[in-house]
Amino acid sequence: MDIFQAIILGIVEGLTEFLPVSSTGHLIITGYFLGLSGEKVATFEVFIQLGAILAVVFSYKERFLGLISLKRTNQFSGMNGLILLSLTTLPALFFGALAHSYIKRHLFNMTTVALGLGLGGVIMLLVERRNAGQTQGHVPTPREGIDHLNWRDALAIGFFQSLALWPGVSRSGATIVGGMILGIHRKTAAEYSFLAAVPLMCAAVIFDLIKSGPLLQASDAPIFIVGFVVSFVAAMGAISYFVRLLGQITLSPFGWYRIAIAIFILGLVHGAFLK
Repeated sequence: MDIFQAIILGIVEGLTEFLPVSSTGHLIITGYFLGLSGEKVATFEVFIQLGAILAVVFSYKERFLGLISLKRTNQFSGMNGLILLSLTTLPALFFGALAHSYIKRHLFNMTTVALGLGLGGVIMLLVERRNAGQTQGHVPTPREGIDHLNWRDALAIGFFQSLALWPGVSRSGATIVGGMILGIHRKTAAEYSFLAAVPLMCAAVIFDLIKSGPLLQASDAPIFIVGFVVSFVAAMGAISYFVRLLGQITLSPFGWYRIAIAIFILGLVHGAFLK
């Protein structure tokens, strides 16, 4: 991998990490077109998520500072906030540790990514169709505000989040759609998804670096640093844009995009678009 390729992957990671389109899936697709593969590339793709994590901490610094207070409260702050984040993180940590080697060996390929993107897109459209019933009074009005989430919401969202261990499903997509299924407003679910990303992604990066440490050398550091910085800058822009966007549109455009790109990938991999 050269600096230019690291910049491209950093941009893709930063722009897609918090959009419901699967950053891992898009990194695998981009790596395919750049001719990149192997365990070291997969480790780089995991490592640059740290840049996106830092962007969340910067964007929601008041929320994270509120967690440090350790005060007992019913809102998303202090001990209550830490408990909620822990409950959301645990399922993915458990299943991820259990299946880490299998996932990296067998699921990091174009076909599995396409399946995850396509199925996730269909579910997104179905959930948005169900939510449209709210305007006719067929379903309860969604709950708004992170401060109104409880431990049952947090744990359930955690199980939805663990579905994203399948590349292409999208961690943010799974948590946002999961929140909507639980009756949480789309924008609130998205903001909680951003916050929930921090402990899980930190754990995933640390775990992967420990497992892949012997593969890395000092000469890899510049490439990794470039990817990290570019990912941070791109994610800062993507977070603020996506939150504003969710106040104006539904997830349906993202669902259709996922289905379209899944069809394209399957056609590419199986030669339909090369004949």
